[in-house]
Amino acid sequence: MFGRMTVFVYGLLCYLIFLGTLLYAIGFIDNIVVPKAMDSGPQGPLFGSLLVDAGLLALFAIQHSVMARQWFKRAWTRIIPEAVERSTYVLLASLLLLFLFWQWRPIGGSLWNVQNRAGRIALYELYALGWLTVLASTFIINHFDLFGLRQVYFYLLGRPYVPIGFRSPGLYRYVRHPLYLGWLIVFWATPVMTVAHLVFHGEAYRRYRQHIPMIIPLRISRNKGIARDEKAKSVS
Repeated sequence: MFGRMTVFVYGLLCYLIFLGTLLYAIGFIDNIVVPKAMDSGPQGPLFGSLLVDAGLLALFAIQHSVMARQWFKRAWTRIIPEAVERSTYVLLASLLLLFLFWQWRPIGGSLWNVQNRAGRIALYELYALGWLTVLASTFIINHFDLFGLRQVYFYLLGRPYVPIGFRSPGLYRYVRHPLYLGWLIVFWATPVMTVAHLVFHGEAYRRYRQHIPMIIPLRISRNKGIARDEKAKSVS
């Protein structure tokens, strides 16, 4: 029982670290509240800043991609309990994001800077809507399974983990990948689009290009099979 409790506490701590990282990301991306934001701090040489920022994004993307692969999961769960595989993935992703926030280099220049008060308020509201869409999408899929809590809870109870089958509830009936739609809103809804913001957005835009048929809010019957595959990927 001690082993089960240890696994559960570990999963819970991983989730809490993720929540803290998520809250910091909300402030970091739009330069609000947090002490170290995307455009705060002294600016260094342009090439050096681009190199560091691109490297930080690449590091996060590699971890995010490699650890989601089935071959890696099979190898990884020979070392750690299968019940904490998802929690460990979430923990490492959170730590890499925190490292990115810490080491991020601001880059001067902006593509637009909205000065109108009503316009800025509207963009901040849209920014909040984007985050709400992201969060709502995770609960529609199953938030606690996606971030590892369901797995460690079942392990605590001594029950076998049963993966959640394919479903298309809520937003998924109309938008094929609302999670990515929410991220796009988050990255574009800013009153000040700096070069650093655009560089940070690059990874999200790459994923958008991969998933654009799944984002358009249309229900096209011949593409249902593609939507099913994408839902499965979102929980892998």
